[in-house]
Amino acid sequence: QVQLVESGGGLVQPGGSLRLSCAASEFTLAYYTIGWFRQASGKEREGVSCISNGGGNTYYSDSVKGRFTISRDIAKNMVYLQMNNVNPEDTGVYYCAAADFRISVQRMCTTSLTVNYWGQGTQVTASS
Repeated sequence: QVQLVESGGGLVQPGGSLRLSCAASEFTLAYYTIGWFRQASGKEREGVSCISNGGGNTYYSDSVKGRFTISRDIAKNMVYLQMNNVNPEDTGVYYCAAADFRISVQRMCTTSLTVNYWGQGTQVTASS
């Protein structure tokens, strides 16, 4: 059964850092465009960052640009989201997602309609 599993969420103080991980079972992440989405309480899910299947193209939403970094380790079949200088507005459930490799990073991150697979999500809370 195809699965995406996120880990690494938790409580972080404002200004702190977290690294989220996304692991895949029963399929190879290198064949997909991968993205991180988040949903804050009472808000719609939004694309945070996406990376192409080869890792050469990335997209960041304006709210995280310069603070978050997406990367992938093809050998380990993993995708990561390094979150630095986290602020309370970053609080929410973070989801890993996979889309067909032909979907551009911008298109994937700006519309969740292209997503084929979703993870179950991991909670990130930025609070003092």
